[in-house]
Amino acid sequence: MTRLYNDPSAFADEMIDGFVAANRAYVRRVQGGVVRSTRTAENQVAVVVGGGSGHYPAFGGLVGPGLASGAAMGNLFASPSSQQVYSVASAAERGGGVLLTYGNYAGDVLQFGQAQERLSAEGVRTATVVVTDDISSAGIDEIEKRRGIAGDLCVFKVAGAAAEAGADFDEVVRIAAKANDRTRSFGVAFSGCRLPGADHDLFDVPEGRMAVGMGIHGEPGISETDVPTADELAELFVAKLLGEVPPAVDRVEGSRVAVILNGLGSVKYEELFVVYRRVAQLLEQAGLTVVEPEVGELVTSFDMAGASLTLFWLDDELERLWAAPADSPAYRKGSVGAVEVMDESESRAEAAADETVPEASEQSRAAAALVVDVLRALSGTIDENVEELGRIDAVAGDGDHGIGMQRGSAAAVDAAVAAASRGAGAGTVLLKAGDAWADRAGGTSGALWGLILRSVGDELGDDSAPDAASVAAGVTSGARAVVDVGKAELGDKTMVDVLQPFADALAAGVQSGKGLRAAWRDAAEQAKVAAAATADLLPKRGRARPHAEKSLGTPDAGAHSLALITLAIAGVLETSN
Repeated sequence: MTRLYNDPSAFADEMIDGFVAANRAYVRRVQGGVVRSTRTAENQVAVVVGGGSGHYPAFGGLVGPGLASGAAMGNLFASPSSQQVYSVASAAERGGGVLLTYGNYAGDVLQFGQAQERLSAEGVRTATVVVTDDISSAGIDEIEKRRGIAGDLCVFKVAGAAAEAGADFDEVVRIAAKANDRTRSFGVAFSGCRLPGADHDLFDVPEGRMAVGMGIHGEPGISETDVPTADELAELFVAKLLGEVPPAVDRVEGSRVAVILNGLGSVKYEELFVVYRRVAQLLEQAGLTVVEPEVGELVTSFDMAGASLTLFWLDDELERLWAAPADSPAYRKGSVGAVEVMDESESRAEAAADETVPEASEQSRAAAALVVDVLRALSGTIDENVEELGRIDAVAGDGDHGIGMQRGSAAAVDAAVAAASRGAGAGTVLLKAGDAWADRAGGTSGALWGLILRSVGDELGDDSAPDAASVAAGVTSGARAVVDVGKAELGDKTMVDVLQPFADALAAGVQSGKGLRAAWRDAAEQAKVAAAATADLLPKRGRARPHAEKSLGTPDAGAHSLALITLAIAGVLETSN
C-alpha cells in the first residue's frame, strides 16, 4: 500500500503546514492547529473544535465563517495536548468566551479539560460540549460513554451558526448540547486503515466480511457480518437509527431530520450515492422529511473503507441553524457575505515558551543529570518496544500507544537535556520533561505521563538532593493524580493497575528501611507481575471498552509500557553512583 510521507513522526505537522498553505483565505497557523484568517466580530463566542489528525475534513477543514473559529489538531489519531488547545483557543477568542466541542474520547476529555481550567483561571469564560452520537459504543443507559463520530459536524455546525448570528455564550452552549442530544450515528467498515510508516492496518476485516459499529480511530467493530448489498446496508443503517429515537422527539412520522451519509476514507462517492438512494426511500417511507442532506466525506478515518449514517433530529431552531450559511475549506453552504482578513494582533497573544529556570542547589543540579539518564533509558526502552506496544494496543484500541509514547518520551528527553544545560535542578528538569511529554504526545497517555513526571518533580524540588522518601512520595502523588484526573480504578484494565501497586510497593519498601535502588527494583518486579495480570481483565475505560471481549488474553498497553519503564529505571539506578 503506497503512502506519501517524509518522516512519519512529522506527518501531522507537515500536513497542517500544507493545509494552511492551500487555504490562507480561510485559516492561519497557530501553535497546535489553525484559527480563522478572516475577521470575526468583537465579543462573538469562539467555537473551538478539535481532536487527532487523520479525520479530514474534521477538524481544520471546518474552520471558517458560520462554522468553527479554530481547530486544535493533534497527531494522527491522538488528541491535541492541553497546550495546543489553549493556544488555539487563545488565538480564536474575541471576548465572548470559548466553547470547546469535540468527540468523547478519554485523551480529548483530559487535554481539553486541562485547557478549559487554564482558560477559566485567566478569566476567559469557557465551557465544553462533548459529542456522543455513536449508538454502537454504549447503551442508552450509558449514553455519556458514547464516542463522537460523524455527528460532530451537526454539533459544530449549529454552534458555529449560533455564534455567527450573535448568540451569547449561554445560548451557544445550550444549542450545542441540544444538538448533541438529538444526534445519532452508526457506522461500518470493510477494511482497516494504515498510518504512514506502518506496515500493517490497525485492524483487519476478513475478505467478504464487514465490521459493524467501529469507531473513527482504527478501532475494530463491535461485531462482524457478511458484506451486504448497498440496499441492505442502507436498511441496516436506517433500522439501527430509527430503533433509538432521541427522547426529545415526540414521534417519528412527521419529523424533520438532517442526514449525513459519511464516507470514512476509501468508499467512493458514487457508492455512497447508491446507498443514499435507498436511505432516502426508507426515511420517506417512515414519514420523515429530510432537510439538506450531506453525502460525502465529512469525518474520515484516514483511508478506512467504511461508511456511517447520522440522523440529526431537527426542531425549528436547529433547522434554521443547520441551513445557515457557512464557508470553510471543506464545507460550504449558502453565502456568508464579504469577509476581511484578520490582523493577527487582534487575537490574544499566544503563550511564549518559558526558557527560564529557577535557581537550584548544587546537589539538585547533580541529581538532574541522573534524571536525564533515567529519561534517556525510559525513551530507549520505548523505542525498543514501540512496535509491540502498538500491536497490543491494536487488539482492542487504535494501535497508537507505542507511537504516542515514543513521541512523548523523546520530547521529554530533549526538554530535560535543555533544562539541565541551563542549570536546572532535578525538580525543574522533571517539570519541563512532563510538560514536553504531554504537549508532544497528546492523547490520554501523554496527559497522564505529564502528570506523573510533574508530580515527582514537585516533590523533589530544586533545593536539595532527592532521597528515597521524596522519590516514593512523588510516585505516590503521581499515582493519585492519575486516578483523580483519569477516573480509572484498580481493575479497569489501565495503567492504574500497575501504577498503584508499584507506588504502594515502593513506599512500603522505603518505609521498611530499604534504599531507593532495592526498593525500586522490588516494586518494578511487582509492576511486571501486575502488568501481565491485566491480560485477564476486561477494560472499563478508554477506547478499548466497547471491544472488551477482544482484549481478554492481552495485557493493557499502558500497563505493559509502565512496567517496562519501571524495570529500565531500576537498571539505571543500580548502575548510578
